[in-house]
Amino acid sequence: QAQLVESGGGAVQAGGSLRLSCVASGRARDTYVMGWFRQTPEKEREFVARITWNSGASTYADAVKGRSTVSRDNAKNTVYLQLNSLKPEDTAVYFCGSGRYDVSVAGAYSYWGQGTQVTVSS
Repeated sequence: QAQLVESGGGAVQAGGSLRLSCVASGRARDTYVMGWFRQTPEKEREFVARITWNSGASTYADAVKGRSTVSRDNAKNTVYLQLNSLKPEDTAVYFCGSGRYDVSVAGAYSYWGQGTQVTVSS
């Protein structure tokens, strides 16, 4: 069974920080890359960051570059997204995805978690 479970979302004030976690199991773990995406009712799911399981190579969207860090713990099958200096425009549901291709396109990811809400107030 393939499963991704996110956690760590919440409500913070602008300038605050959050660390999101995503635990992968089953076929969702037998992939090459883990990606973080976010979505609001007004926008399609957009890329935030991604990291490969083997080398830990990471890529970030311009919107979060310099304010976020993606990391992984292979022993725990867990990927993290540290979000710092949060802004109201970071408010969204954050999803982790698992896929075979090191790309930033949501459609290329095979498995998705249920999402975790991040709300940033000004």
